[in-house]
Amino acid sequence: MASIVPSECNEAQPGDIAKTVLMPGDPLRAKFVAENYLEGAFCFNSVRNMYGYTGGYKGKRVSVMGSGMGIPSLALYAYELYQYFGVENIIRIGTVGGVAEDVKLRDIIIAMGASTNSNFADQYDFPGTLAPLADYSLLEKAVTSARNRNIPIRVGSVFSTDEFYNAKPNVRDAFRKMGMLGVEMETAGLYLTAMSLGKKALSILTVSDHIFTGEGLSAAERQESFHDMMEIALDIA
Repeated sequence: MASIVPSECNEAQPGDIAKTVLMPGDPLRAKFVAENYLEGAFCFNSVRNMYGYTGGYKGKRVSVMGSGMGIPSLALYAYELYQYFGVENIIRIGTVGGVAEDVKLRDIIIAMGASTNSNFADQYDFPGTLAPLADYSLLEKAVTSARNRNIPIRVGSVFSTDEFYNAKPNVRDAFRKMGMLGVEMETAGLYLTAMSLGKKALSILTVSDHIFTGEGLSAAERQESFHDMMEIALDIA
């Protein structure tokens, strides 16, 4: 039966997706979450190998779906989840490059706001500089979850960049000067999409490398550090 939802990149049927979606960048990480955390999970999307799953966690119905890399990819999937599939909350669970001097590998950053060099917000014709912010209710629940689990976190601003490799050699100094905790590529697009549609969004990020020191986690170490972030996200799903 053909889907009645006007989407060319999500084959889910109405009702397949929960009200809350966890969204890692890597679709294989979405598969990992489904197989290791969710009960009775089924795959609702495999178009372009952007896997999406719905299952149960402690009696709650939760979905998880990859977003791909960068604001254009994430915003496409997030818009359709919000607009066509009845999703109310999207929680990004991803990695971030540390910027602040006191941010260390494996630290968890909860992004209160996201500055960006993307032109994504231009479409909204906002009469000024639009500040992409998290939903406070989700942020508060995430902080409470982390405290209850004795998981140390940092709450503050991140920078969502359009360039993974930036030709300007001193750009990282500007990030640090203005108080950015880390740099990644998606959060501003998620927050702007949610704000434009009256929905809720939050980014919970694990520091996988540091922009200044050059330190980085191996693939195995990233997977190990992923669990704290996942437990916080699932608590507030």
